[in-house]
Amino acid sequence: MTKTSRRNYPPIRKYGNTPYRVAVIHGGPGAPGYMATVARELSKDRGVIEPLQSKDSLDGQIEELESQLIEYADSPSAMVGSSWGAVLSLFVAARRRVKLDKIILIGSAVFDRDSSTKIDSIRQSRWPDEQRLEYEKIKLKLAKATPEEQEHIAGKWADAFDVTDKYDPIEAEDETLDVQYDLHKKVFSDFVALRDTPGLLKKIFSEINIPVAVIHGDYDPHPIEGIRPFLESCIDDIHFNILEKCGHYPWLERYAREDFYILLRKELGIKA
Repeated sequence: MTKTSRRNYPPIRKYGNTPYRVAVIHGGPGAPGYMATVARELSKDRGVIEPLQSKDSLDGQIEELESQLIEYADSPSAMVGSSWGAVLSLFVAARRRVKLDKIILIGSAVFDRDSSTKIDSIRQSRWPDEQRLEYEKIKLKLAKATPEEQEHIAGKWADAFDVTDKYDPIEAEDETLDVQYDLHKKVFSDFVALRDTPGLLKKIFSEINIPVAVIHGDYDPHPIEGIRPFLESCIDDIHFNILEKCGHYPWLERYAREDFYILLRKELGIKA
């Protein structure tokens, strides 16, 4: 599953036929392509675009995604964001420069420092001792590696989370195009600076004036306690769907996959 850099990909990929009113937003930051499976499935019913982020700052990614939606999506459109892509979707919606009718957040990142710390603790508790030690070795290597070496090591770092982030994974091709560790660090550090400034994220996200739906697995190491109270405090039209026996990537989960797609289609207004 380890990926190496392949940065000659286009700004977006298209699935299905026009109008393109659904955009799937990948996470990472810096892991473009991994939502291709979701885009392909939804394209059976709707035209879908898959924006691929390349900018190495939070402001850059917000502006890049806005431009991709304006140029390639038909409005009004819905964003389906996974992990970091869920957070990025919130930032774009808050600026109101793109005509959107809904955001769906899948396995969102958390919105406070304490919850972020808990993610690592949860993951550590799910590894056997041997894997826990290997993870610590990978972190040390990443800290000392050159940018070129980081690309390769970061793939192993991401692979380690397969055990901790998925409840009952299915065999599936990893369609991630690139592992951009340096980009990941830069963008996420920008987000952390905003997150840890009291009241700032709430002020930003309180500008969101469209419906927001959250889909979250009960086995996801990102604790829902670090997501739900915060989002409910700043977004009026929001509701939560908790999937049982489901981790961070519902479409890759044996137990939850079918229910996930039924729910996702319902949230997008696609009739069964």
